Amino acid sequence: MKKEDKKKVVESLHEKAARATFAAVTDFRGMDVARMGDLRKNLRDAGVDYQVVKNTLLLRASEGTDLKVMSAHFKGPCAVAMSYSDPVAAAKALTQFASGNEKVFSIKTAMLSGKLMDASGVKSLSEMPPLPVMQAQLLGVLNAVPQKFVRLLAAVPTSMLNVLNAAKEKKEQQEAA
Repeated sequence: MKKEDKKKVVESLHEKAARATFAAVTDFRGMDVARMGDLRKNLRDAGVDYQVVKNTLLLRASEGTDLKVMSAHFKGPCAVAMSYSDPVAAAKALTQFASGNEKVFSIKTAMLSGKLMDASGVKSLSEMPPLPVMQAQLLGVLNAVPQKFVRLLAAVPTSMLNVLNAAKEKKEQQEAA
């Protein structure tokens, strides 16, 4: 690879790494082309960039980004998966593929918003509900508070009316008697 090509690869990787909220370094030793194609398709469907890159270029590209926390794991054949929006979807896609291909694919380490995590952390992340579900749950909680407040405010006049009606009925019964 020419020096200019290496610079382009490093610049491209650096730009992606700067935007990434989640990244994982994977080991794909022994994986055939068909499986690699399946992995790339699954990750693409989850909105994840997956790239096999030389460790030295990855090390240079990680400078000044959150990817730097994983630099100790840039050894041996490795590829990097980067997600820019939904880390849960990326973690799910990686762990699902890893569970069916243990002999040829593994997650070395990962990074979530600048924090290092191991493969078990990625598995835990993959068990969370997807981002739209979590957003819907949050909206439900936020919506419940005003609804309860409105019901509470409406209950005060209703209770007052009930007391007045009871007093009226009692008075009518006394007058009738």
